[in-house]
Amino acid sequence: MVDMTAHAPGRRLTIGRLAVGSIDRRASGWWGMLTLILTEAFLFAYLLFSYYYFAVQYGRPWLPAELPSFRLAGPNTAILLASSVAVWFGERGIRHGSRLRLILGVLVGLALGALFVGIQFEEWMSKPFRLSSHAYGSLYFTVTGFHMAHVAAGLLVLAAVLLWSLLGYFGRARMAPVSIGAIYWHFVDAVWLTVFFTFYVTPYLS
Repeated sequence: MVDMTAHAPGRRLTIGRLAVGSIDRRASGWWGMLTLILTEAFLFAYLLFSYYYFAVQYGRPWLPAELPSFRLAGPNTAILLASSVAVWFGERGIRHGSRLRLILGVLVGLALGALFVGIQFEEWMSKPFRLSSHAYGSLYFTVTGFHMAHVAAGLLVLAAVLLWSLLGYFGRARMAPVSIGAIYWHFVDAVWLTVFFTFYVTPYLS
């Protein structure tokens, strides 16, 4: 901490570094993030409704000739879930006053999230269809593309939390940004589970 001291007759004023984030994790930003998550959840609900509408109307002929493979999507799902566990581990750590656990958890979560993005790009490139090929392709790339945008936003949030953690801004009493970033990242994971089930599991159930 860098302090500046101003002297006046009979007074001494000490100005230090301003804290980052509200006290406790149920700050106004936390509730604001819940509101954002709710609106984004409706967005994905609308998009997935479009998929199920086509699936019910047209059945198996609407799907691509080659059903989706789990070769990349399966491990990638496990990677994203592991990243969520890592972020949870870090958040739990700072609740108990362990800055090392916070840094380790967020760093691992960030690395796994970046790995997910790389594998998802590989998945996109391996598809025999494109956005403009047919309705299925349009929905697939639109939904997974929107999810990828949310993953990218989540990675930026985690990067900011990691930087502030390295600078020592958080502690047991002041950790609101950590909880806000963590709940958003868990939301990104939850959305992917619904996307994965929709595009990779349901075709085998029809």
